[in-house]
Amino acid sequence: LLPEEKKRITPKRPRDYLCWAVAIAIVGGLVHTTVTNENYQWPVVFGYFTTEAILDGLVLTLVLTVASMVLGTLLGLVLAVMRMSHQAPISGLARLYITFFRGTPVLVQLIFWFNIAALYPNVSIGIPFTDISTPVDVNALMTPLTAAVVGLTLNQAAYMAEIIRGGFASVHRGQYEAADSLGMSGFTRLRHVIIPQTMPAIIPATGNQVIGMLKETSLVSVLGVAELLNSAQSIYARTYQTIPLLIVASLWYLIMTMALSVPQSMIERRFSRSTRRPAPVAVATKESLL
Repeated sequence: LLPEEKKRITPKRPRDYLCWAVAIAIVGGLVHTTVTNENYQWPVVFGYFTTEAILDGLVLTLVLTVASMVLGTLLGLVLAVMRMSHQAPISGLARLYITFFRGTPVLVQLIFWFNIAALYPNVSIGIPFTDISTPVDVNALMTPLTAAVVGLTLNQAAYMAEIIRGGFASVHRGQYEAADSLGMSGFTRLRHVIIPQTMPAIIPATGNQVIGMLKETSLVSVLGVAELLNSAQSIYARTYQTIPLLIVASLWYLIMTMALSVPQSMIERRFSRSTRRPAPVAVATKESLL
């Protein structure tokens, strides 16, 4: 272990024991009221915990999270490169995109994309300056699920662009100059020199974004997408057992968040190895041997 990684041993003081006692008392009180309060209806919670509707919503939540993060990260990488461009129009477009999508609420964006057909009911996709085009019915194309993926992806891309740009800024300028001196192209330099060195700075923030995206998928319930929260809502709308179903959804979100935290920590340790300094090697000298 490095000297700074060694655990320091400090003597226990009375206030340390007092803090432990207060913490145990608070946790014990919460556990006691949670177990003994019949209004929680734990048998109902356990009865609905693994029902088909809840599990289907859970799977859709994971699909939305993965799809939005993958697409948002790829688009965010493009935006980060544009943001750092020396061409003012390209950099300005990236700035405008990031400012807009970071400055407006995600829920507003989701509702906007779901109702985009009110602005553009029909669009044509084709080759410019030719008669080759295909009409597209936007109202039929923009289903609730499509609007959810589009809205979450575009919003996530703005945040990932700033995270990736911050990672690029952490790389020393000498690395760019060394890559240029070796005759590397811009893409080769980005792939083999810059991105590997940005990982220790990008991974922690990206992991937090994944967990945040997992919870943000609950917002698409307003569009009628049958994800986890919407599945719970559809059940308690029939049974009027609101609190137990909300507890079911909350427990599943908590389980998924804890499950995602484990690989995040492993990946962080993997990429942080390159930033750790090796322990100094003791060199025997004539004076030390005497």
